[in-house]
Amino acid sequence: MKHVPCTFCLLFLFVFSVSNAQVFFSEQSQELGLTGSSWGEDGNENFGGGISFFDFDNDGWDDLTVSSNEGLPIRFYKNNEGTFELLNMPGINDDLFQTKSVLWVDIDNDGDYDFFSSSNQTDGDNRLYENQGDLTFVNITNTAGLSNPGHQSFGASWGDYNKDGFLDLFLVSRFFDSDTAFNTLYKNNGDNTFTDVSIEANLIQENSLSFCSAWIDYDKDGWQDIYISNDKIQNKNILYHNNQDGTFTNVAEAAGADVAIDAMSTTVGDYNNDGWLDIYIANTQLGNAFLKNNGDGTFTDVAPNNGTLFESVAWSSVFLDADHDKDLDLYVSASVTNVESGQLSAAYYQNNGNGLYTIPQSAGFEDDISISYGNAIGDVDNDGKYDIAVLNCLPEDVFLWKNESENNNNWIKVKLEGTESNRQGIGALIELSYNDEKQYNYTLCGEGYLGQNSSYEFFGIGEDTQIDFITIYWPSGIEDVVTNPQINATLTVIEGDPQLGLEEIHQEKISVYPNPSTETLQISGMNNYVSGALEIIDMSGRVIQTIQIIDVSMTLDITSLTKGMYMLQMRSGEVTTHKKILKM
Repeated sequence: MKHVPCTFCLLFLFVFSVSNAQVFFSEQSQELGLTGSSWGEDGNENFGGGISFFDFDNDGWDDLTVSSNEGLPIRFYKNNEGTFELLNMPGINDDLFQTKSVLWVDIDNDGDYDFFSSSNQTDGDNRLYENQGDLTFVNITNTAGLSNPGHQSFGASWGDYNKDGFLDLFLVSRFFDSDTAFNTLYKNNGDNTFTDVSIEANLIQENSLSFCSAWIDYDKDGWQDIYISNDKIQNKNILYHNNQDGTFTNVAEAAGADVAIDAMSTTVGDYNNDGWLDIYIANTQLGNAFLKNNGDGTFTDVAPNNGTLFESVAWSSVFLDADHDKDLDLYVSASVTNVESGQLSAAYYQNNGNGLYTIPQSAGFEDDISISYGNAIGDVDNDGKYDIAVLNCLPEDVFLWKNESENNNNWIKVKLEGTESNRQGIGALIELSYNDEKQYNYTLCGEGYLGQNSSYEFFGIGEDTQIDFITIYWPSGIEDVVTNPQINATLTVIEGDPQLGLEEIHQEKISVYPNPSTETLQISGMNNYVSGALEIIDMSGRVIQTIQIIDVSMTLDITSLTKGMYMLQMRSGEVTTHKKILKM
């Protein structure tokens, strides 16, 4: 059983953590209404299960979804403004198969979340349920073309490999006694049906004992690639490069990503804020792997040198900026059955800001000796702090680690709504810019070990009190810029919304490129303004500079401008138009 520290010890840990501006978590599952069991009386966990910390009813509060063992229902916990209520989801728990991944995904871009679960039972099946718009569901697995009984599926992840605006499914299989249990790519046809395109996509047709996968644009070419964790050292991890023509090539060896371990999970984040996505991989033997993206198509495993080797029976991990100090920390859960062996059952690694990690002495996880599998992050009470949900096996069940860190650091939460891209904005890169610093988050659906994190992307900005701008690089190629967003609040960005982007509606066809810019702008299409004037106006309405327009195109030097938003006003007689520009 979990050891509960005495009141004095909790008080000591809390005061110590506050005075040193450290992170502090407390386990509050019972207080928040998380009851029930995933495994039944025998506690047969069978490689654990998945957990989703995702706002499935779209009311602004992160809910929880928990997979279960054979004969038990999937559990759905609605977040009622900080506490949880167990719901019945009509249409889902009709057949009680053992489930692994439990993911919420908008397959048809209609604004409500459909539900997908994978199963590793030989007599079970994966399931896709269409949301009727009122949290009642219809099982469309067969008509959708996703039925594959006995496939023994574990991880499921959703991405848009062909950039058609619909989320496709990558499903992995871990089946020892099969020569045909291959990983599968299902193309979303946009009409609630899917087609198995694995062969034409050039996926490896062999049993790799794959546990999980994640969609990741590792080379920043705008196309989603796939990284896969494989069990047993003879099955090296796979990195599929998207060839942009519907096919993939395994480049793991050339990229230095062909890790040969008992790989369980795939966790994606940018731990050093260089704009290149890194990968952390849990391992149940020897040590975990931490693949630093070198920005040239290759990776380097830095786990042996940056303090995150773990060296225990790890299953899942998640990146999070728990203290809002501008860098990503790391939480890892494990299934240690004998803590007296000295192996870690869980660890919170604090990012020291220099690429190195340490385990603080007072983060609250010191007495956690539970056998843990999947984990996910969300925000229970909308205070802007990431909380952690962990799925254990008996005698515990779900842990909810509430983030009770106290400091004066500021933050922002960002949620995306695609229009040209998929509705969830999966595969978008979010760039935060402030005080000559940058941070990056990447949106995923299915990550870690059988996990799904909040649809809200969290950024901590430390003691800074202003964000200069946020740039969204959508899968469609559209780029949106939001300037001076409110901090300590939640921002929803709608793709191509003219109120958020740099372009105004109903304008002349005038091109300003590049925008944003640091030095010069190329302006063309000013046919109606030759012999007129171009004015640079700041956001207070003050005219900074006036330039005569002598041709339909010109180069504008903006190196003397301070960074920020400006208005270009072009006028000739009574004809006037405006363009917003952003000086970086």
